[in-house]
Amino acid sequence: MRALVVLFVLIAGAAQAAPPSPYASISEQRGALAEGAATSIQLVDAYLERIQRIDRRGPNLNSVLALNPKARDQARALDAERQLGKAAGLLQGVPILVKDNIETADLPTTAGSLALRRNNTGRDAPVVSRLVDAGAVILGKTNLSEWANFRSTTSINGWSAVAGRVRNPYALNRSTCGSSAGSAVAVAAGLAAAAIGTETDGSITCPAAMTGIVGLKPTVGLVSRTHMVPISPEQDTAGPMTRSVTDAAILLTVMAGTDAADPATKQADARKTNYLSALNRRALRGVRIGAWNPYRGRSPETDAVFEHALETLEAQGAVIVRVRGVESDDLDKISPYEVTALHSEFRAALDAYLATTPEAVSTRSLKEVIAFNTDTPREMQLFGQEILEASERAPALNDPAYQQARATARKLATEALDRMLADRRLAAIVAPSAGPAEVTDLRGDGRWLGSPSLLPAVSGTPHLTVPMGQALGMPVGLSFLGPAWSEARLLGLGFAFEQAAKARRQPEFRPSVVVHPYAAFIGEDP
Repeated sequence: MRALVVLFVLIAGAAQAAPPSPYASISEQRGALAEGAATSIQLVDAYLERIQRIDRRGPNLNSVLALNPKARDQARALDAERQLGKAAGLLQGVPILVKDNIETADLPTTAGSLALRRNNTGRDAPVVSRLVDAGAVILGKTNLSEWANFRSTTSINGWSAVAGRVRNPYALNRSTCGSSAGSAVAVAAGLAAAAIGTETDGSITCPAAMTGIVGLKPTVGLVSRTHMVPISPEQDTAGPMTRSVTDAAILLTVMAGTDAADPATKQADARKTNYLSALNRRALRGVRIGAWNPYRGRSPETDAVFEHALETLEAQGAVIVRVRGVESDDLDKISPYEVTALHSEFRAALDAYLATTPEAVSTRSLKEVIAFNTDTPREMQLFGQEILEASERAPALNDPAYQQARATARKLATEALDRMLADRRLAAIVAPSAGPAEVTDLRGDGRWLGSPSLLPAVSGTPHLTVPMGQALGMPVGLSFLGPAWSEARLLGLGFAFEQAAKARRQPEFRPSVVVHPYAAFIGEDP
């Protein structure tokens, strides 16, 4: 087909050099640019063509919410700089997508809500500025679960009123998890070199695991949150979503740093490092790793893939220590305190954010967003807004009820994670990131198998997921958890596992997967 022939073309005079594939890593794309095998404008055009063919048509993944009208101009300028021999940044000329709750100067930032469709602030969030300063081309914005999945208890993962539902490239009828669904799917399907997601609790790591990619939720305070549509200043963070641990390390090296407008980041400059230097195939040798599976038994095939991953870790020299004591019931005790705290934090943070938006945005408070949704049929056609309503009723941040909920959630989560690490002298803990993606149900996304995301989310510590194999024909990930500021260690361990396991498979864009005896666990009809 002509489209396949021209997808990644060579520049004139470089016919013997191999062009990068759409699944090429950041390093491979930078290499092709440096060698003259491609130009940045060609990479951008190739991805734009692929987005039209695969995301807009074909499988209709619906992962890219909006394209940057200035992406080609950015790429052309970077090509000119390269021709002049100007110093190249870590991302120079590489196309990157950004989740649409992070502000970019050239596009509205909607968080998937029609209430924010005119929220074109004309400013880049500091984390985006860091990407641009490193030479990235901002290709566009990715679709997401509306309001970062903080709207309804029966919301559909990856659905927004602005752009509809994101589809999983491994089986189009399966969930993408959320809320960084578009970022995950776009990376998995080769629609950009990498993407940026955000997480409050599981919103990077769950979609990454269910679409077979790498996702990293950093320590809260390592990456700026300024000019992001918020849920909670206590838990929110942006993070990289990539096809390899190496690319995650590159992005984090660029993204990390102190932002004077975000007090949580005051330690970031002192804590950050060149995360590429931590990547070592022998990083697992002699390292004590805790094996934790609080949801064992809910998906037998996921459990089997996890056991195989533990064998791989052992084969690379890790000392595996079985961790007990923090089970699903213990996590269930923390969750209500977290939810109570998030309701109060969301109302305060969103009202403050909306006050900074352009006059064209008519909703200036959470209360007005709720009224807008009530009066907008498309917003309410599939599910309600009970989380928004509960947040509007929630106690203020100076109320003892809120303060107790946040303090209790943080104490329980931090003590549980610290206890597992300290009692057994562990460098890190591994766990299944989630079960295989369930069948999407327009009344909700089916049965949830559980995730280890709560402890690192509430305690503010890092959480890395790396592909570990397939269960029921769908990708599943291996989570690496550690103490605050341990991103370099986790990336090193994840890299060593990734290089040994080689578990990632490219998606085939199947309409569905074969029914399996364990299908009841994922909501599929027998």
